[in-house]
Amino acid sequence: MEPSQAAALAETAKFEKLCGILDHYDRHPARLVPILQALQEEYRYLPQEVLSYVATSLRIPEANVFGVATFYAHFALEPKGKYVVRLCDGTACHVKQSIPILEALRERLDVTEAKATTPDMLFTVETVACLGACGLAPVLVINEDVYGQMTPQRAVALIDEIRAKELQ
Repeated sequence: MEPSQAAALAETAKFEKLCGILDHYDRHPARLVPILQALQEEYRYLPQEVLSYVATSLRIPEANVFGVATFYAHFALEPKGKYVVRLCDGTACHVKQSIPILEALRERLDVTEAKATTPDMLFTVETVACLGACGLAPVLVINEDVYGQMTPQRAVALIDEIRAKELQ
């Protein structure tokens, strides 16, 4: 199979998933948030062309769809990695040295604040204002897993462990 044929099939499969999600929610405008949640789970972000198609399918203005997608911090309009690394920089975590952890993660993954996702789309590094786990400060969350009392060395070891698993 030619690479262009494989890409076309992948796009067709994605479009069928998009339509399946819209159909699952009966293409009802009141179900926009769960539709966007399902689409983000599928794509790992909300592509602009998908948001436009959602607006057309739900027969609502694109501005409404973009308004919801940009209002909630949960939604991402830029691609994210398979593993989203969130480092808390709330007061307790900041006081307990979260910044050196952030610097170690960025150095290991060769990412910056402006370019937070690795080119292989494996990792995205973000900071959050507070994860609500101040007793475990400094706290790091990788997808849904919480790691407390983090150090730069432990954070880098977690990244290396995930990378090793992905290479198997």
